[in-house]
Amino acid sequence: MRHEATGNSKKLKVIGVVLSGVLLALCLPAQAEQPTRIAKIGWLSARPGLTEAQKIIVRMLGDLGYVSGKNVTFEFRYADNKLDRFPALAEDLVRLKVDVLVTPGTAGALALKNATKTIPIVFLDVTDPVATGLVDSLARPGGNATGFSSIEADLAGKRLELIKEAVPGISRIAVLWNPNDPSSQQQWKESQKPAQKLGLQLYSLEVSSADKLENSFKKATQVRSAALFVISNALAASNQKRLADLAAKYRLPAGTRRSTLLSVAV
Repeated sequence: MRHEATGNSKKLKVIGVVLSGVLLALCLPAQAEQPTRIAKIGWLSARPGLTEAQKIIVRMLGDLGYVSGKNVTFEFRYADNKLDRFPALAEDLVRLKVDVLVTPGTAGALALKNATKTIPIVFLDVTDPVATGLVDSLARPGGNATGFSSIEADLAGKRLELIKEAVPGISRIAVLWNPNDPSSQQQWKESQKPAQKLGLQLYSLEVSSADKLENSFKKATQVRSAALFVISNALAASNQKRLADLAAKYRLPAGTRRSTLLSVAV
């Protein structure tokens, strides 16, 4: 188990090595003269389409000798940002008897963990794998799941601090979060104490679908919030450009995981 510390490229490279190691242990033939078995990787994601992370991991596996269509195949399943679809998609991948499962985010990891106790699971960007029950501890994960913690909850206070520094005199911040996302729930909860210490009042904006994003910005301005804090979740990650456009439209400084300020009101 590792904490995210040195950037996405290094993290993804290690993920590639982890996957390669799992496949090596599971799929190498017992004798050299046996035909090479085609390994199968299942990928569960909220966001539709092949992401940059997926492309990097596929390329790195190729560098390590696992070539798509030759000795490894990929089964991609996407929830189209509808987290309630995760359990069925996870069960689908398990029925395919894949050799290893990969997923970014807490919701997908929990769905896979509930679907199988035997197939190895490698997760990315899980906020707190111990608190959510994915692993026993960071040092000794146990079970069939391992991966990377994004420690988002621990960083929530720092991001609020950065917004306060960027917008002098700020006292109220609207917080956009997804109540259907376990990681988002946890980050919202962990934001409360840091906000009190910083003298900030947080206004909750619960958003579970993209069609409600603009209304959340309207509400933020109606309650006179001086900025918007977007808690990291799959929905926000899939709508980065829309969030940036809305922040500019409503002249509202908006902080996210990837960018402290999407726009600054002038």
